[in-house]
Amino acid sequence: MQQQKTVGVVGPSSRRAFLGTCAAGATAGAAAAALSGWTAIASAAQPAANPHTAVPAEPLTLYEFTGQIWIRWRNINVFSYRAHPTQKYPYFYPVAGPVSGLSLTTESSLPWPHQRSLFFSCDRVNGCNFWQTELQNGQIVSDGPKAAIRGENAVELTDSCRWLRPGAEPIARDERRFTITMVNPRLRLIDVWIKWSAVVDLKIEKTNHSLFSVRAAPDITPLQGGTLLNDLGDEGEKGTFGKKAAWCCFFGRRANLPEEFVEGIALFDHPKNPWSPSPWFTRDYGFISPTPLNFIDKPWTLAAGQAVEFRYRVALFAGDAKAAGLAALYQKWIEG
Repeated sequence: MQQQKTVGVVGPSSRRAFLGTCAAGATAGAAAAALSGWTAIASAAQPAANPHTAVPAEPLTLYEFTGQIWIRWRNINVFSYRAHPTQKYPYFYPVAGPVSGLSLTTESSLPWPHQRSLFFSCDRVNGCNFWQTELQNGQIVSDGPKAAIRGENAVELTDSCRWLRPGAEPIARDERRFTITMVNPRLRLIDVWIKWSAVVDLKIEKTNHSLFSVRAAPDITPLQGGTLLNDLGDEGEKGTFGKKAAWCCFFGRRANLPEEFVEGIALFDHPKNPWSPSPWFTRDYGFISPTPLNFIDKPWTLAAGQAVEFRYRVALFAGDAKAAGLAALYQKWIEG
C-alpha cells in the first residue's frame, strides 16, 4: 500500500466558512455510504442460502499481511492496524461502530487530511516532523506489528516503532500495546499503553500536533449535527478547547440511518499520564487530543535513555454519552 497523497487542496480564505462548505458538500455522499454499509452489515447477519457450504463465522479472526492487521468480528471487518513501511506513521482504520458497522473515524478527510483516524505522533521533535509533510522530514517506522486473540472477545496487538529520518539512525523509539475488547453489542474498547523512549536528547517545541489523537467521522461531529462533549459537560470546540478534562467524545446519528443508529467515540486520558489532567486540543470538524504540548511555555525535553509512559482508552459506543455510561466507564477504568 502506497502512502496517500492529496492533490489540488485549495486553502480557504475563511477556515470556518470552508469547514461549513465541506460539511454540507459531504452529506449526500456520506449518507449513501452509510446506507450501503448498513445494508452490508444487515446482509451479513442473514443465514447463508446454502447451510451445507457456509463457512461458520468465528467470533474473532485475524488476517495479517505486510505490516497490516485486519480484525474481524463474526467475519465483518471492524478494525485494521496499518503499519506499512511507506506510511508516515502507523494508525488504525477503520474503527467500526458497534451498531452501524461504519467507521467512527476518518482516514484522511478535509481539512487536514494528514490526520489519520486513530494515531500517536508528534511534530517539532529535534527539528523533525513526524505528524505531516514528506517522509524525509520524519517517519515513525514499525518493526512489524503482532496480534493474538485472547479468548472469544479480545485481541492484543503489539508493535515497536523507530522515530527517524529515512537513512538516519532513530532519535526515539516506542513500544505500544493495544487491547481490543468486544464488550457487548453496544460497546467496544481499545486500551492503549505506549512507552516512548529517547535514543538521543529530545527537545520538543510547543506544538498542537502531538501525542495520541482521534479524527472522528464527519457525520458525528458538530459540523454535521453531532456533539463534541467533555466529562465536565462542556460542549463544542468553544466549550472544550484548552480545558483540562478526563475525557472527550463525539457522538451523533449516523448519516441518514434510522434514529436508533446513534453512535460515538470517546478518548479517555489516564490520571497517571504526564501532565494529567491535560488540557485538550479540540476541533468541531472532528479532532480531539489531550495534548499539553500545545500549552507549554518552554520546550519540553527528554534526556537520552529516559522514557515516558502513556495510557489511554478509546470507547466505541452506541447511543449518546449518558446512555453509554461514559462517566462510570471511565471511573471503573482508572480504578482497575
